[in-house]
Parts: sequence; C-alpha cells; structure tokens
Amino acid sequence: MGGVESGVGLTALMVAAARAIESGRPDALAHDRYAEHFVRAARATARWPVRLQDVPGGDAHPLWGRLSRYFGLRTRVLDDFVTGSVGEGANQVVLLGAGLDARAYRLDWPPGSTVYELDRAEVLAFKHRVLDGLRAHPRPVRVPVATDLRHDWAGALLDAGFNPTRPTTWLAEGLLLYLPSAVEQAVIAGVDRLSAPGSRLAYEVKALREVPRVRQSAVYRVARQEIGVDLLALFDDDPRPDSAAALTARGWSTATRTPFDYTALHGRGPRREPHDALAANRWTFADKNT
Repeated sequence: MGGVESGVGLTALMVAAARAIESGRPDALAHDRYAEHFVRAARATARWPVRLQDVPGGDAHPLWGRLSRYFGLRTRVLDDFVTGSVGEGANQVVLLGAGLDARAYRLDWPPGSTVYELDRAEVLAFKHRVLDGLRAHPRPVRVPVATDLRHDWAGALLDAGFNPTRPTTWLAEGLLLYLPSAVEQAVIAGVDRLSAPGSRLAYEVKALREVPRVRQSAVYRVARQEIGVDLLALFDDDPRPDSAAALTARGWSTATRTPFDYTALHGRGPRREPHDALAANRWTFADKNT
C-alpha cells in the first residue's frame, strides 16, 4: 500500500491539507495547527495549498473548496464524538488507521485517558518525525501501534497494553471505504470482540458503488489531475457489507447519518449537488449496550 507519499497514504496528506485550509477560515469548524506541517514535510505535497487564499477559485474549487469543507465538517463531528465519549468514561481510545490524526495533541483530554494509534510503520514514522520536529507533546498517554489492519491488528493492540475490559472509544475515519469487504467485516468483528459494554464506535463508509455520472464528477477529476490522487482507484470495488446491521445483531445500537445532516446542524459544510460524489458517504455511530 506504499508509504505516506503514495497510494492510500497520500490521501492522509490530502486530508491534512484540507484541515489546514479549514483551520485558516474565520468560521472554522475545527482547528488543527499540525496539519500544514505534515503537508509541507512531504516532498509530494510541499506545494499544495494550506490556506484558502492560495486556492485558485477559492471555495468554488471542487477539491480545496468543497471537499475541504467536507473534511472540515467531518473533523468537527468526529472531534465532538471523541470528546463526548471520553467525557462519558470511554477514555481508552483506539484510532484505526490513524494516519495523520493529531487528536492526541490538539483535543482536551481528562486524566487517565489513553490513545492507541494503529497504522503502518512507515506512516507512523513520518508522523513522529514531523511532530518530534515541532516538539509536540501528546496530552493523554499515546501508544503508537505499528500494524496492518488487513492482518492481526487485534493481537498487536493487545500486546501494546490495550485493556478489553475497559469501555473504549473507537474511531475509523476515512478507513473502511479503502478496505475489501471481508477486511471491513473482520475489523467490525474485532472491534466487537474487544469492546466492553459502554464502548462506542464511529466510522465512515460509502453506502453504495457510485454510478458513472458521479464517478465523472469534478471532485474525482480534479483530485486525479491536480494532485495525482485517484480516489476511485483507491476505493475498494467489492459490494459493501452492512456493518451497521452486523453491529446491531451483536447488541450495539446504531445511528447512520449523512454529511448533509451535519451541514444543516452546523450551518457550514458541503451542500447537495447533482451527481454528487459525497451523496453516498455515511457516518455511523454505534454504542455497545451488552
């Protein structure tokens, strides 16, 4: 799957650039002061914009305008999910496919919190190099776990000190849509197996395979042409499993929302468009009851 400057790894830098752009907006929904440093530290992305004023066309740009609003909204919604869950006692946190997530460094954390960050060794090494160069310090106990989520990530997590008897906050942001269906099912089963009652999970999926008109939309075309990220080639084409139904069958309560639900809630974010590349995106929130 390559390092952080190729393949799926490059999407982590794309999201970091979007978070940097969002952070510079006067009405920003989320702030991430580390994001631009990740973008500037990678050779492949050093010239990408990190401020909206550097984007040709500004907010009308399909990638750095509209898609960055999506990532800014997603960051805010999942920030709120994490801080809310931790505040209710699920202060053992697992970031599945952590990428360049800096929540351990930028959110407020109550005493006793632990954050496990799971990703491939080369992604974590890049992240550490940038954050160490900034002399950044995590606020909770932070435990990086170098592993591949297509293999025995659960064993690696347990070996790193994870306690399956504690309520856990799980986050899979921008992960499952890149995984084969069987791997997504294995990840969901692993989360269930390791979750004590009171655990919570949030994840993002695409609910269906997009029709040709959507696959030809400006977001996908511009990402491919301007920054060399072919999102459609990276998305897995397997028929998607119904992970929310699988969790419900295992005793979780689930709620699935669209990004547009949160655009309406916050008054900012992407709005529906014809042949919309975001129309299939879903955010699911689940609570383990028993």
